[in-house]
Amino acid sequence: MTASTHSNASGNTVDQALHLLQTIFGYPAFRSQQGQIVEHVVNGGDALVLMPTGGGKSLCYQIPALLRNGVGIVVSPLIALMQDQVDALAEVGVRASFLNSTQSFDEILAVEKKMREGDIDLVYIAPERLLTQRCLELLQVVNIALFAIDEAHCVSQWGHDFRPEYIKLSALHERFPNVPRIALTATADQQTRDEIIHRLQLENAMQFVSSFDRPNIRYQIVEKANGRKQLLDFITAQHSGDAGIVYCLSRKKVEETAEFLNENGITSLPYHAGMDLQDRSRNQARFLREDGIVMCATIAFGMGIDKPDVRFVAHLDLPKSIEGYYQETGRAGRDGASANAWMAYGLQDVVQQRRMIDESEANETYKRVQSVKLDAMLTLCETLNCRRVHILDYFGQQAEPCGNCDTCMSPPISFDGSVAAQKILSTVYRVDQRFAAGHVIDILRGIDTERVQQWRHEKLSTYGIGSDKSEAEWRALLRQLIALGLVAVDYENYSSLKLTEASRAVLRGEIKVQLRQYKKAEKAVKHKRQSAKDFAESDLDSKAQSVFDKLRWWRVETARTHNVPAYVIFPDATLREIARQQPASLPALRAISGVGDKKLESYGKEIIELIEELQP
Repeated sequence: MTASTHSNASGNTVDQALHLLQTIFGYPAFRSQQGQIVEHVVNGGDALVLMPTGGGKSLCYQIPALLRNGVGIVVSPLIALMQDQVDALAEVGVRASFLNSTQSFDEILAVEKKMREGDIDLVYIAPERLLTQRCLELLQVVNIALFAIDEAHCVSQWGHDFRPEYIKLSALHERFPNVPRIALTATADQQTRDEIIHRLQLENAMQFVSSFDRPNIRYQIVEKANGRKQLLDFITAQHSGDAGIVYCLSRKKVEETAEFLNENGITSLPYHAGMDLQDRSRNQARFLREDGIVMCATIAFGMGIDKPDVRFVAHLDLPKSIEGYYQETGRAGRDGASANAWMAYGLQDVVQQRRMIDESEANETYKRVQSVKLDAMLTLCETLNCRRVHILDYFGQQAEPCGNCDTCMSPPISFDGSVAAQKILSTVYRVDQRFAAGHVIDILRGIDTERVQQWRHEKLSTYGIGSDKSEAEWRALLRQLIALGLVAVDYENYSSLKLTEASRAVLRGEIKVQLRQYKKAEKAVKHKRQSAKDFAESDLDSKAQSVFDKLRWWRVETARTHNVPAYVIFPDATLREIARQQPASLPALRAISGVGDKKLESYGKEIIELIEELQP
C-alpha cells in the first residue's frame, strides 16, 4: 500500500505529535508526509519511508519514539556519527544515547541500565551489536517503543552500500512481532525497494514515497580533460571558501587530490577506509565542525552526514550507479540553499567501471545487475535531455525539464554519428580486434607512431580517414559507442576493443546512430548566488547581514565550548531568520522556526543580548 500525498490525520495523536514538533524541535508544521508517517507509526503500524536527503526522515521516528511507551531503537551503520546524532538530540532536550564499540564497558552498562529502567528515549545501535546474544537478551526485558532501521538500502545486495548484517534484521520482526518497524532511506529504485520489503519482512508495511527531487541542486557533467585542474577551476570560480565533498574511486587518488587542492590554497582533507581509524575520525570531525573544508573521499564517507551547508559535491570518477550518484550528490544543499553536483567524465571512466564488473569475483547474476545499473549511469552522462528528468524517471517519478542543469542551460547538439561510428568499428575490425583505444584512434587520425609502423597499420584503408577530428573528439565518440554497447572492451587482453552483435548492423548501414557532438571542456565560470555567502548577502540587508555574521561567530564559539558541530547549535537557515527578524524578546525568538523550548532556555538570553548590542 502507498500513502497518499496529503495527510488526512486528525485526533489526539496528531495534536500531540505537532506539540512535540513545535516545543522540542521548534518547527511550526510537518512537511510533506511527515505527519502521516508519525501518526501511522505511533498507532503501531510498520512503514517504509523513501524521502530525499534533507527531507526530515529522522523526525519520522524520533517523534513516534517520544510518543510511544518505551525506548526507540535506531539501527544505524554509522558508528562514527552516533555521537553527533546523540549530541544534536541532547541540544533539544531528548534523552538519547548509543551502544557501540567506542564505549567502555562501564559506559555500556550505564546505557543498558537506563534502557531497563525507562530513563532514555532513543538508543542508536549498529546492526552487528544489535544481533548479538547479549543485546537481544537486553531487548527482551526492555519496553521497546519502535525499531527504526535507518539507511535501509544497506539491506540490498544490489545496492551501493550493501551491509551483509542488515539481511539478518528480519530477526526483529520474528522476535518482536508487536513492535512497529520503520525502515528509512533516501534513494532506492524499484528493485532495491522490493528487496528491502522482502528482506525485512515489510510486506504489510505502509509505503510513503516522497518526491525524490532536490530542486536546489544544479547537475553538471563535463568532458574530462585534466580532471584535477578542472575541479580546481570549478571550486575557485563557484565555491571559494565553501564546504564541499570530492569523490574519487581509489584511495591513492583521494590522497593526491587532497594534496593538490591544499597546494592550491583550498583547505582539504582525505578520507578512505585504508586510513588509520583515528586519522579518519579526526578528519571527519574537522569537516563537520569547521567551515569551508573540502573533503576528498571514497564512497566510505558521507552516509548519514547531517552537515547542512555543504555547497557542492564533485565526482572525479564515474559512480557505479544512479542510486550511488544521487545518494552522494544529495549531501549537498541540505539547508535548501543552492548547491552544485559536478562531475568530470571521460572514456577511461567507462573502461574502468566495466573492467571492475568483469573482473569481480561475484556471480553472473550480480554482474548482470551491476552492468544494467552502470548502463543507466552512462545514459545519464550521455543524455541529450534534462538530467533531472532522467534521474527522477529512474526512480519512477515524472518531471518537467528543470532549466537548472547543464543540458537545460546549454543544450548539447546531437548529430547523425553513423559514419563516424562506422569509421571506428571498421578500424577495430581491420586490426583484428586486438588493440586498445589509443592505437585505434592513432590509425583513424593518421598518426605515424612506432607501433603503427611496427604492425604496418599505415597500409589499412581506414588509416587517416578521421584526420579531421582531434584525439579528444574521437575518444568522446568511442566512449559513446561503448556506452551504447556498440563496442566492447576485452580487459583480459590489454583492453583491446571488440565488436559486438549490435555493431554489425551499424557497419552494414542498417541502423542510424545518434551521438552528442563533442564540446571542448570550458573553464568554469562564476554563477550568481552559488555560495552560502552569496546566498546570505543577497537575502539580507546590510544591517541584517551584520547580525547574521555576528550570530555565526557566536555559534562557532558556542559549538567549540559544547564540542559539537556548529549546525547542531543552529543551522544557517535559523540564524538567517533571526537576523532578518531581530527579535527583541524571548517569545519573539521562540516563534522562529528551529528554536524549540530547550534551545530557547539554553541560548535565548545570549542571542537577545547579542542583537541588542548591534542596535544603533
